[in-house]
Amino acid sequence: MHHIPGVARPVYDVTGAGDTVIAVLALAYASGASMREAAELANLAAGLVVLKFGTAVISSQELLEAL
Repeated sequence: MHHIPGVARPVYDVTGAGDTVIAVLALAYASGASMREAAELANLAAGLVVLKFGTAVISSQELLEAL
């Protein structure tokens, strides 16, 4: 069990955040990341998605910039 701290952010819309978590977690883990690394990346991705209005996506560039 690992604690992955969250980052306080303004939340505009949570639509699709869970889908983003599952997609990024699965992709990162399948690409060779540890489960912890995949979870941290998925948490970061979801944090970016909730900053947008409506059903939104993030690009790989946005995720890289957030790292």
